Amino acid sequence: MSLETTNLRRLLQLFYLPPNRLQAELRKDIRQEIDKENGGGDFYSPFWADAKDHVARKADLGEQTANRIAANSRTRSRLYPLLMAGFLRWWDEKRRWRNEEFEFLASVNARFKIEEIGTVVKVENLIALKVGGEFHRLVYPYFSEDPILSKEAARIGLWLMHQALPAYPLEDLRILDVLRSASFGTIDVPLEGNEPQIFIGHHARVLAAWKKLREEYN
Repeated sequence: MSLETTNLRRLLQLFYLPPNRLQAELRKDIRQEIDKENGGGDFYSPFWADAKDHVARKADLGEQTANRIAANSRTRSRLYPLLMAGFLRWWDEKRRWRNEEFEFLASVNARFKIEEIGTVVKVENLIALKVGGEFHRLVYPYFSEDPILSKEAARIGLWLMHQALPAYPLEDLRILDVLRSASFGTIDVPLEGNEPQIFIGHHARVLAAWKKLREEYN
């Protein structure tokens, strides 16, 4: 995926990788971008679609994961079960509205343009819930094994989410580190006011590296 228009979760991973890993991941992104131009797909989208259907009570995530692995065991047999286990731990044991009624809403999608560097960050395909008829909970997924979603990464991610989704109160937003069943809101990582500078600084650095490598594939 071009880093000029990309998903928030991918940026949060790239921002905190060491230089050697960053270069390898950027090369992988470039190859995947070329592959998608030729009809390739996204690895995580099928899993997240099944997770959302599980929340909406339309399907069982365990059964759907088994079906996904059967359809493509070569690429999914290791990570999909880990994602499933992490998601279900969070959903079944840690969600704070466990004893409250909730309504599953249509998926929330947004994009935010960072004018300073001319990029667009996608905040899409969230789990959106109306809880107890009183407030919303918007949950955005982070899938990566490495690095773990740090407190700073969660903090700048929440800031970006709020820029993209200004109609929702900041306290309604969450980022979920799926593999580790860990969700972050501002109650866990209060914003400090320097989030724009940190986010834009990291994004400009990673974007420059991506553009330099992309020239090799033209």
